[in-house]
Amino acid sequence: MALFDRLKDQAKNLQQQAQGRGAATAGQGHGGSRGGGSRAQLVGVLKTQLGSLKAELKSGAYRDASMAMCALVAAADGQVDASEMQQMESLILSNEVLQNFPPEQLRQRFHKHVDLLTRNFPQGKAEALQEIAKAAKKPTEARAVIQTGIVIAGADGHFSQAEQSILREACATLGLQPAEFQL
Repeated sequence: MALFDRLKDQAKNLQQQAQGRGAATAGQGHGGSRGGGSRAQLVGVLKTQLGSLKAELKSGAYRDASMAMCALVAAADGQVDASEMQQMESLILSNEVLQNFPPEQLRQRFHKHVDLLTRNFPQGKAEALQEIAKAAKKPTEARAVIQTGIVIAGADGHFSQAEQSILREACATLGLQPAEFQL
């Protein structure tokens, strides 16, 4: 639980930074609910933060990097079964920020990465990380890719060591410090 408390606090700090750039929710801050630090609260905070950046997250680089990140999270344990694929696809298509993009584009990119990862994990992982690296040019997008990965990883109520490891690797690929996200 301590990891999720730290991630929640980090998300709030990042949200405040985004709000400082002119987001409409400037009245929110550290005084929000800290109690419990549940996974659901963390995912909610990150979703809210990403939602506040929705207008900025419309590039193809963000779309493609996010789909690669989602595929890496889904395959972090080395396999992806049909029910996990359906759940991940549902999470992707219902994500407020990812609704900036046509659903078929998201499905196609997600499935392409999952297929590569399940056929040959090392090669698929290398290609997904290359796609993620393209978001490094814009710090807001780079951070949003990691946040999207954290939201997807935490959505099932279990944030595994394999998922955390994948997220740390993605941070390194994007030139971000994992500690920024308490990873």
